[in-house]
Amino acid sequence: MTKSGLFVLAVVSIAFAAPLCAQDAFTASFMDETLRFDIVHTGTKGAEQISLDKLCTEGAWPGSLTGLIDSLNLGEYQCRLIDAEKDRLIYSRGFSTIFNEWQTTDEAAHGAQRAFHESVRFPLPLKKARLELYRRNKHMEFGKIFTTVIDPASVDIIRDTKMPNVPVTQILHSGAPHEKVDIVLLGDGYTKKDMKKFFADARHYTDQLFSTQPFRSRKNDFNIWAVSVPSDESGIDQPDKNIWKRTALGTSYNTFGSARYVLTMNNDAVRQYAALAPYDFVIVLVNTPRYGGGGIFQLYATCFTGGETRETAWHSDYVFVHEFGHCFGGLGDEYYTSDVPYTDFLPAGVEPWEPNVAAIADREHLKWRDLVSASTPLPTPWQKAVFDSLTAAPRSFQKNAADYNEKRRAAADALSQFLDRHPLNNIVGAFEGAGYKSNGLYRPAVNCRMFSKSLIDFDPVCSRAINRMIDLYSK
Repeated sequence: MTKSGLFVLAVVSIAFAAPLCAQDAFTASFMDETLRFDIVHTGTKGAEQISLDKLCTEGAWPGSLTGLIDSLNLGEYQCRLIDAEKDRLIYSRGFSTIFNEWQTTDEAAHGAQRAFHESVRFPLPLKKARLELYRRNKHMEFGKIFTTVIDPASVDIIRDTKMPNVPVTQILHSGAPHEKVDIVLLGDGYTKKDMKKFFADARHYTDQLFSTQPFRSRKNDFNIWAVSVPSDESGIDQPDKNIWKRTALGTSYNTFGSARYVLTMNNDAVRQYAALAPYDFVIVLVNTPRYGGGGIFQLYATCFTGGETRETAWHSDYVFVHEFGHCFGGLGDEYYTSDVPYTDFLPAGVEPWEPNVAAIADREHLKWRDLVSASTPLPTPWQKAVFDSLTAAPRSFQKNAADYNEKRRAAADALSQFLDRHPLNNIVGAFEGAGYKSNGLYRPAVNCRMFSKSLIDFDPVCSRAINRMIDLYSK
């Protein structure tokens, strides 16, 4: 097993062998079993190290038997499994990590060292295979940072993992796991007495996902599972309020100093409970009405359940679908007016890998240029100054004033009307303001579920990315 420093190896191109017929490619290379490769990911800004923690099996392989090679080019990292004897790529997936997000925070920039537990999952190979992990350099090209050999006969593979004994319920059944996108819903901060609420929440947010396009049109391509994860106490950690809870998954607000960012560092617990069902993607519902959530590509999404008032009850519906857009489609945030904990999440002058955020907006190079009409100017003027003034107005309101809530509602209504009545709705262009930056980054549409706090559908570029991911797992 070897490792290397970040961005120092030459970019490795993938050599594809002549493809085998559909399912034959799987049976020629893999057992119908899942192998989980757990690592400890350590480092600071600009440096990282990957070390093996353990290898364990997780039951039958739930993924596609035909979508083995990832052609979508998404994610900060990529996992590649190579037949050691034939030197042939047999499996690949892009993904992102909490570690790479943390590297863009001030804490990392000041030289702090941190460690994160992570997992890479793939079908168990029939014979020895070389596992290679790649990361993008500043030019967005993949360079190898880790390699090891996977021996399916190794005694180091844990094959008798003790699984939690809790109920699993299928919320939506559309077909065999190999032919569908399988999502597992976990709960954190639900006690045994809260399980009725958990299953009601699971059904509610499943309905919300499939009320949104393009998921609504592709509902038959999904299976949804719910695992009743019991916690000792209701609710989750809120460090900024000195609230601490004993929960099964360890989710918490204030991740990286952002009050609303909800993640967990207890990767092993998440994986153990998720493996009780066949899963491709994980969503964690947290039993709290406080606004918050999170989503990392190919890791998991989190979402609070409900609103603190009747007026804000729909906010969690928005968050659930928005965060799953990150986790599932690799979609970037299109907004730019909210505070985030990152200092250089999307570096200036670099074309992001996210399919819905662009740094280059000319007609020849825009990444979604095929969806733009010849009559649409690029970049696309969109009354940005008006939008900016509407979003800036609430910052001048006095929070202790008697009319504060009334003013906030009026400002929110004005912003909603601006977006709902915008003359360029339903037009694909390059609208400046995206990826947490007011200038220099562009999004495909005036409005989208990745842009505004609303129940709007995904824009055409985001929808295409989502549909491509569905195809990868279901065809």
